[in-house]
Amino acid sequence: MTPRLVLLDDEPRMVESMAMVLRRQGWAVTAFTVAAEALDHLAREPCDLLVTDLRMPGPDGLEVLRRSKAAAPEVPVVLVTAHATVDTAIEAMRRGAFDYLTKPFDNEDLVATVRRALELSRLERENRHLRARVRERWGVDGVVAASEEMRAVLELARRAARSASTVLITGESGTGKELVARAIHYQSPRVGQPFVAVNCKALAESVLESELFGHERGAFTGADRARRGLFEQAHGGTLFLDEIGEVGADFQGKLLRVLEQRTVRRVGGDAEIPVDVRLVAATNRQLRAEVERGAFREDLYYRLAVVRIHLPPLRERRDDVIPLARRFLERLRAELGSAVREWSPQVEEWLLRHDWPGNVRELENTIERGMVLAQGERLELDDLLEPEAEAASGEDAALGLNEFLQRAAAERIREELARAGGVRVDAARRLGIDRVTLYRLIKRYGIEDQKTATS
Repeated sequence: MTPRLVLLDDEPRMVESMAMVLRRQGWAVTAFTVAAEALDHLAREPCDLLVTDLRMPGPDGLEVLRRSKAAAPEVPVVLVTAHATVDTAIEAMRRGAFDYLTKPFDNEDLVATVRRALELSRLERENRHLRARVRERWGVDGVVAASEEMRAVLELARRAARSASTVLITGESGTGKELVARAIHYQSPRVGQPFVAVNCKALAESVLESELFGHERGAFTGADRARRGLFEQAHGGTLFLDEIGEVGADFQGKLLRVLEQRTVRRVGGDAEIPVDVRLVAATNRQLRAEVERGAFREDLYYRLAVVRIHLPPLRERRDDVIPLARRFLERLRAELGSAVREWSPQVEEWLLRHDWPGNVRELENTIERGMVLAQGERLELDDLLEPEAEAASGEDAALGLNEFLQRAAAERIREELARAGGVRVDAARRLGIDRVTLYRLIKRYGIEDQKTATS
């Protein structure tokens, strides 16, 4: 799209000369010598840049700047001024002007300044668009919430996002605690800064301390160089500590110190490093009960639970089941290259009846495996391989649903590979998925050797 420029100068020869130079660059230029006419045009027509003289009869350049920024704050303004008014031009920049040119200036300076201003305008437009996309995908409005319970959760998350307070998210495994943590970050003023997540349960406490606080060179065996911790990496943004209820008393004390002093000390170091981090923590434990039995520090609990958000399990918000399943189906159709567009009434009935002990994570996995195994455009109950629908016996009867579905999906893939003589393109066609998706599933289910075994 051709950039649109508006020029304003009460000297006709000056404005004509600038317009000619800028039009040679391929830009669309509208020139004015009367401030009121230029302001009327700006009110009616969008533009990408305004170049205005500072000293003019009637509304001067400062007034034009003020009105322009009030109407379209994203449009950069370049001022043209004489030497005697440079101080005024600098003041105008404090009020939002992009830059100024001092008369007399040459054409190259004019073009270079305009080019920089247009680049800024383009980057700001892209930034606004990307932020809107991020908020749509990860923000609070991107979370499925058909039930009253989840709508209340998201309203609390919206209010929490506006503050810098720590947030504690509680709920059973698989309820979407990290999703809500991300939504809080992307809805907050810290949206342009890092979101860093760590699962405290997945790391030994000594490793977790180094991971979060960083370490200096030589702090321990293998520390051949200094390393920034996640607190430093998340500076200006949000740090999400999942499974916070799993950490021991010693680490709890160190974390409390960081929250109180807003500084970290790397392992093996003495320097206090300031950090500006918004902390969001999550747990599936009853931390209040852990405090009462002495397993979790009370002072740390209150530091973490300034705002507390509880996610109810999926069985307590059944109105969300079908909207969530539809969201997963649409997303997985694109990711898997699947032909599945809908499900049968029997599938919907089962989705609403099932208690979902694995919560949202189990629902997503169930829809994905059903789409992998489906043979048409409609998901049938048999495709879900639900033990209630297909009699399970022996070893299968003792498996959890997720493990049972994984085993069944892997077995179906092996069967189709065998039927196709090990030719993966043909097996993928039989399964109703593309070749890339089949390769990914073969690797996920650990059946890479089946190509050789069945060829």
